[in-house]
Amino acid sequence: MSQPYSMPQELYETYPLAKQELTSKSPFVARKLRLYSLPVIVFGYVERLFVVKKIISFIVCCRFLFGENLAENGIRRGQIMRIMFLFFVLSAFSANVFANAEASPGVPAALSANINVAKIDSGDTSWVLISAALVMLMTPGLAFFYGGLVRRKNILGVLMQCFIILAALSIQWVLLGYSLSFAPGNGFWGGFAWVGLRGVGLEPYPDYSATIPHQAFMIFQAMFAVITPALIIGAFAERMKFSAFLVFTLLWATFVYDPIAHWVWGVGGWLKNLGALDFAGGTVVHINAGMAALVTALVIGKRACYEKYSIPPHNLPFSVLGAALLWFGWFGFNAGSALSANGLAANAFVVTNTSAAAAALTWALLDWKFTGNPTMLGTITGAVAGLVAITPAAGFVGVGAAIIIGICVSVLCFIAVTVVKHKLGYDDSLDAFGVHGIGGIWGSVAAGLFASKAINPAGADGLFAGNPRQLWIQLIGTVVTIVYAFLATYILYMIVDKIMGVRVARKEEAMGLDLTQHNERAYTMLE
Repeated sequence: MSQPYSMPQELYETYPLAKQELTSKSPFVARKLRLYSLPVIVFGYVERLFVVKKIISFIVCCRFLFGENLAENGIRRGQIMRIMFLFFVLSAFSANVFANAEASPGVPAALSANINVAKIDSGDTSWVLISAALVMLMTPGLAFFYGGLVRRKNILGVLMQCFIILAALSIQWVLLGYSLSFAPGNGFWGGFAWVGLRGVGLEPYPDYSATIPHQAFMIFQAMFAVITPALIIGAFAERMKFSAFLVFTLLWATFVYDPIAHWVWGVGGWLKNLGALDFAGGTVVHINAGMAALVTALVIGKRACYEKYSIPPHNLPFSVLGAALLWFGWFGFNAGSALSANGLAANAFVVTNTSAAAAALTWALLDWKFTGNPTMLGTITGAVAGLVAITPAAGFVGVGAAIIIGICVSVLCFIAVTVVKHKLGYDDSLDAFGVHGIGGIWGSVAAGLFASKAINPAGADGLFAGNPRQLWIQLIGTVVTIVYAFLATYILYMIVDKIMGVRVARKEEAMGLDLTQHNERAYTMLE
């Protein structure tokens, strides 16, 4: 409940007599108190922004660093003044925009942070934060998975692309992406109400989870936003400019990932209101990234050597390590999406492991059948495909369905990778579309087949549980995601290509991206 006349709490503590008179609801005393306390309030807000302290410390620091030798250091006083001005503007902006505890009118921020503290469950919060860390680990895991598959002259390029996505998308998410994806709204995006995390505090937001801090939910979802564009790298590996890649990734996250995330998961999202099931990202992550991968592979063109000779992995143990990290992190990806440490999380954990195991075993058998040997590369590819396919259904199906989903996804992805790709002639370098696109489509449809309210009462029954309508809803969500992701990715790619050019020159491609884009080598070679 707000205090009378919306005065700050510290003012009441400073003036006990005034507090007593004010609470007697005397308008005259209230006006006097507001007048006398105005300088205190003004200085309090200035101090809260730390502007005075920052001005003094920054001037002293500049004086200490540069002294009277500004000219000798190549820095003019005018430049210092411009830098100082920019610093002050950013300080004030950050102090205002990133105020995470939005107090109710008249309630101090210090008190508002404790309003819902009794509703926060420490076990749920711990699990979600651990899951966020697990999902974060998946991006470096993906870097090793992809890095081992490319030629040795390009491994640092892949590692750098994955790592810079982790950095750039983390900033994009807190500034803009989370608001566009999850702020309540019925439009194309969620809106701008939570830009800069304004209003995203430490209290729960019940529409998403009633037992964890809103910021815990936000950072968990941030890791999904990070890894999704990283998946696309597998389609254009070894031939995209780093500068174009960075611009394209930021645009794609903003105009493709964020809208689809809102449609499927956000409050007011139309696919969510329709009843589409996507427990942890079959449409939002895998179909979305898979279609983007197909577009970029088609438009950027084949690698120069693609039709001359095969390109085996340069370091398969790196890829095995990456696949292991992905499998490990996927428990946070799927089980963490329960947003609670409960039975639903346990079910998602179990079916995730089961589907991955069934798919890995199936792909190994397919390799054995059609190539004469079970291969390590095929086994880890199958495991990733199984993880992809179970993602949208992990919170809605049981172990039996998970085994079927894992077996079927390996068959489908095996055909896509070994037959369809070669017949159509596109160079999906590391099979991002063949695994994530095809696997995501099958997983989304499978949720409409096998979903059961016996597993998750908050979900829906699928076709085999007597609800054919759910399969139709899943098909709508799948087709819409395919079409939008394909068209939007194509438009963004062409814009970036027109402005700055996307593909490296043939000479740079032959030298490798490690040297031409980053001036580094992954390995020391003795001549």
